[in-house]
Amino acid sequence: MIQQKVQIVEKILDANDQIAMQNQQNLDNHQIFAINIMASPGAGKTSVILKTIQMLQDKMRIAVIEGDTAAVTIDADKVSALGVPAVQINTGGQCHLDASMLDRAISSLDLQQIDLLIIENVGNLICPASFKIGTHANVVIASVPEGDDKPYKYPNIYRGIDTLILNKTDLLPYIDFRKDYFKTGIELLNPGLEIFELSCKTEEGFSNWINWLKSKVSNQTNR
Repeated sequence: MIQQKVQIVEKILDANDQIAMQNQQNLDNHQIFAINIMASPGAGKTSVILKTIQMLQDKMRIAVIEGDTAAVTIDADKVSALGVPAVQINTGGQCHLDASMLDRAISSLDLQQIDLLIIENVGNLICPASFKIGTHANVVIASVPEGDDKPYKYPNIYRGIDTLILNKTDLLPYIDFRKDYFKTGIELLNPGLEIFELSCKTEEGFSNWINWLKSKVSNQTNR
């Protein structure tokens, strides 16, 4: 019985990976750079996305796909209020987005009018790590109030990412967060991973993150 369950899971993941490859090819064909943003609830995913939009929307065309376990459009409404196309995905209680969900969401966007596609995954540090969705970069947002032990508690999600944001750095003077300990945990799991330290409140450190995105989008549009 256990072996049969393992085989079923493997088939599901294989099928998902095939659709993820198709998603990325579709994005490549339209010269769109896409990022998958993952984090635990409260880490500041939406805040980072909104600030990123504000700093980039006069330089490139952006769209956002919002994943949520319930049929609420709070985050998507915030994005739309900035004049950016936003699509809401209701996962029906599932704790992650998968490639099929992203495929359906992409089909509702005008891909000819997008340079940067930002996907906000469901707030979770476990399930999203197992499912490729077809983006070009996987980004995890960690935050100072969450504590410095997250890489040690949730190693899988840190192994498969392309860059990391340490958010809410304005709180470092007030919270016992051992940055060296945190970074050591990251280095053990993902050696050489690029880390952006920033604060949505003060905008400190945001320029490095914005420049990274500009470079990635430029490389994609000039392929």
